[in-house]
This record gives sequence, structure tokens and C-alpha cells, in this order.
Amino acid sequence: MIKRTLYFGNPAYLSKKNEQLVVKSKEQDYEHDQGKVLDTEKTDSNKVAEKKEGWLEKRKDITKDILNTIPIEDIGIVILDNGQITITHGALSSLLDNNAAVVTCSNTHMPNGLFLPLAGNTEQNEKFRAQINSSEPLRKQLWQQTITAKIRNQAAILRERNVPINNMITWAKKVRSGDPDNYEGRAAAYYWKNFFPIIEGFIRDRNGEPPNNLFNYGYAILRAITARGLVGSGLLPTLGIHHANKYNAYCLADDIMEPYRPYVDRIVFQMVYNGEDFYELTPSIKKQLLQIGTEEIIIAGERSPLMVGMQRTTASLAKCFEGTARKITYPEIA
Repeated sequence: MIKRTLYFGNPAYLSKKNEQLVVKSKEQDYEHDQGKVLDTEKTDSNKVAEKKEGWLEKRKDITKDILNTIPIEDIGIVILDNGQITITHGALSSLLDNNAAVVTCSNTHMPNGLFLPLAGNTEQNEKFRAQINSSEPLRKQLWQQTITAKIRNQAAILRERNVPINNMITWAKKVRSGDPDNYEGRAAAYYWKNFFPIIEGFIRDRNGEPPNNLFNYGYAILRAITARGLVGSGLLPTLGIHHANKYNAYCLADDIMEPYRPYVDRIVFQMVYNGEDFYELTPSIKKQLLQIGTEEIIIAGERSPLMVGMQRTTASLAKCFEGTARKITYPEIA
């Protein structure tokens, strides 16, 4: 079952009742009162101005509470993007008990925090030990699989735009254990050079000019989905198979999300191609990026939503650590 992604960008009070997330927000009833003002415009413009001024003054008096409820068991990701959002401990605890990921955003509206459950799997201790005791050769082999899948998916994205990809396919086949030849870097340089022909001189840089901000936002959502999947599979998202920055609490999430990044790239490209104003994270842009969890993918020859596919990927990784499987199940862009 695909879980829901909830985004809150306005002030709200989130609580729990009967295992339901109760959302209390404010809705200002402008339409009814403003309609009266507009009806008088034909008679006296001075009176209209007075009415409009009075309407603005009493705007706070015509708000009404809006209550919505969502079953907590149906929620996968919650994004909190307003400094005036309050969430009760009971609601937060129940969300984590149901393996939901809660993402907080800064005043620039970029994700800056992630809450995950401490115990996401009934066999967590056993899976932790298998992950911690995994050998370096195994981790290098898993990284080889990861980079091969990533390059192939990047090549598929370029193929959609009739960009030559023979070199990408060759590089994907040549990736060795641990990728000592850095085919990931070669592929990335070629990929981004040809990704945005409509934006001259585009450089993919986390701190670069827009539309880099769109990629950052989309990858942050993807990272939360990946970390949630890892915890649900009983793994530690901190211990990576390749990434090892001591300041990074989600090294494994950053590893496993690599072959999934092209799905975000495709969404961003389509928004730019369609003429979206990408210099700001508008509600329209956020809405499209937040749908990454429902993006249809092909994994193990079957179609499924990305969030469901991610759970299959992380479950296969856990089996690799346990020694019952030798290959991570990654999606393939046809």
C-alpha cells in the first residue's frame, strides 16, 4: 500500500485522536464579505473604498476553524513548512510508531530536519548486526551495483531527448567493485552537460543558480523516502556502503537514493521545459516535487509507485547484508 505524503505550508495545529491525525487550520472567509463590496461598486466608489477598508480591518473576525482527519497508518511522509505549525507529542509519537518520516523546513522553505522511528523493524537487532559486520568487499560490490544502476537510469533520461548515450552504456558496463575508475563522475559530467540544452552553461551545483534549488528540494524529499525505507527494513541509515562523512547522519540513504535521482531530474526538467518560474519554490513547483513518492517506476519487471519500490530496494539491501541475496533490487528507467 502506498503511503500518503502530507505537506503543511500554512499555520496549523496537528494533534491525534483515535489514531487519526487531526489537522486544525484557519480559513479566512473572504469571498462572502468581499462579494458584498463588489456588488456596491456600481453605486458609489467612495462608499466602496470605505467598505473595503472596513473589510480588511475585520478580516481576522471572519476566520473559521477547519478540521481535517487522516488515518495515521496511511501516512508515509509529513512535511512541516511553516514556523507557526504546532504538532503535539502524541501525534508525533504515533507518526513515528507507524514508520512515518517527519520533515521540517527552514525559513527558506528548504528541508532541514528529519524525524525517523528508532525501531522500524521487528528483527532490528539482527539486521543491525548484519549491516555493521558486513565486509568491505561486499560493500564495494553493492556500490558497484548502485553506480551501474544510476548511470543506466541517467542514460535513459538523456535518451528521451535523443542525446547520444553509447559512452554512458559503456561506462555502466565497465564499473568495477567500488568504482575505483570513478565512472560515476565521468557519467555525471556528461549527463549534466547535456541535461539542460535550453539553459546555456547550466552547472549542477548544490549552491548554484536556479533551477538547482528545484533539484535540492526534490532530492531532500527523495532522501526522506529512502531513509524511511531503510528504517522500515531494519537498517541504520547512518552507516553507508560508500558515503562516510562523519557529519552525515544519512550516509546509507545518500548511497541508496543514487539510482532514484533521475526520477527527480525528469520532473524538474519537465517543469522548466513547461515554462515554470523556477527562481522560487512556488506552491505549484512544490506540489509537483512532492508527488515523487507516487511516481510510477519499473522495478523487478513490475510497475509500482516509487515509495513502494523504495521499500523493495531497502528490503533487498537488508538481505544482501544478511547473506541471503547478492543483488540490490533497483528500478530501471525503460
